[in-house]
Amino acid sequence: MKDEVDVVIVGGGAAGIAAGRWLTDAGRSVLIIEALPRLGGRAHTVLLGGYPVDLGCGWLHSAERNPLSALANSLGVAVDRSKAAWGDQLGAINFPKQAQQEAWQAYEAFTDRLAKTPPASDRASDALTEWQPFINGLSSFINGVETDRLSARDFTAYEDAASDNNWRLPDGYGAFIAALGRDVPMMLDTPVSAIRAGVVETGRGAIQSRAVIVTVSAEVLAHGAIRFPSAAADHLHAATQLPLGLADKLFLSLADPEAVPAESHLLGRFDDEGTGSYYLRPFGRPMIECFLGGAHARALEQGAAVDFAIGELRALLGADFAKGLRPLLATRWAKEPTILGSYSHALPGHAGARATLARPINDWLCLAGEACSPHDFSTAHGAWQSGIVAARHVHQAMPQ
Repeated sequence: MKDEVDVVIVGGGAAGIAAGRWLTDAGRSVLIIEALPRLGGRAHTVLLGGYPVDLGCGWLHSAERNPLSALANSLGVAVDRSKAAWGDQLGAINFPKQAQQEAWQAYEAFTDRLAKTPPASDRASDALTEWQPFINGLSSFINGVETDRLSARDFTAYEDAASDNNWRLPDGYGAFIAALGRDVPMMLDTPVSAIRAGVVETGRGAIQSRAVIVTVSAEVLAHGAIRFPSAAADHLHAATQLPLGLADKLFLSLADPEAVPAESHLLGRFDDEGTGSYYLRPFGRPMIECFLGGAHARALEQGAAVDFAIGELRALLGADFAKGLRPLLATRWAKEPTILGSYSHALPGHAGARATLARPINDWLCLAGEACSPHDFSTAHGAWQSGIVAARHVHQAMPQ
């Protein structure tokens, strides 16, 4: 490693990797410093039962305009473009077809009110009129938080930009992201403690650099894990207004995969926001991908997630089916100290915090990450694009 690099990038997730690749292509010397012993951040693929599964992001959202879709295609990475089963309840179990139609119509009416007649409070929950448990449950999966803590303006900014085209990577989204960074110089398992002009302090000593891009989560910024120059005060305050919601996953193996059809879905309860969403046999694999969100997921991180999910599936599919379920792995993103959650949401009244966070602190220091994206926040491609924006800024501001 050189005594000094042009740019130190703090954080090796999608934003950091994108910045590192762009700057390397521009002829700059870079170093990614990552606190975890791996690249990818909230994009993380592991093998379970011999199958690659994503513990964090797993969908190429707004795929037709997603730069990572195009990159995967150019690199020959397999992409599954089939329609997801999210909107359908297998066999209408505990959720009659008529009720499903009414619930989804209520959700569409809710999002329409947020866009056209947003509440003066900017609190999304103030636009709820019916099917409140169902809509709050959806919000916990989509936003990682219930509607009472969600900015209507922020939510609408995402919805207005998003499409219904959501694709998957059978070999793992996290594996794809990590592989994109393998040729960028890096130091793993190295937490950063402080940043000042020309120097980044780490657990392995000081590293000199001409510029710094920080891509850690908004929650980590807000918790003060890294000391910044006083010029970053407004940005750190903005981070407190963009907390990370929580979307955890639990994977269960199936003793009898043929008991349920591949690529099907069940919502645990439609009349209780504290429920799970169950994707049955993704890619035809003998497992269930269980989704838990919001305050309910935080409570279950204490250790009750497995019992809860199996209990809901027992109620839906019967005791014999539940006997064949075995836990494989459960995520606890809120308990990962280098991340502290899943993805950001703006608190009511604070949608403008994203613009503050994304604004360069000065010529040599700026932030990146999904929370900096104006309308693609909560996604890997939003983080990716923000990393490129930050890279361009420090490159243009830095003398050749």
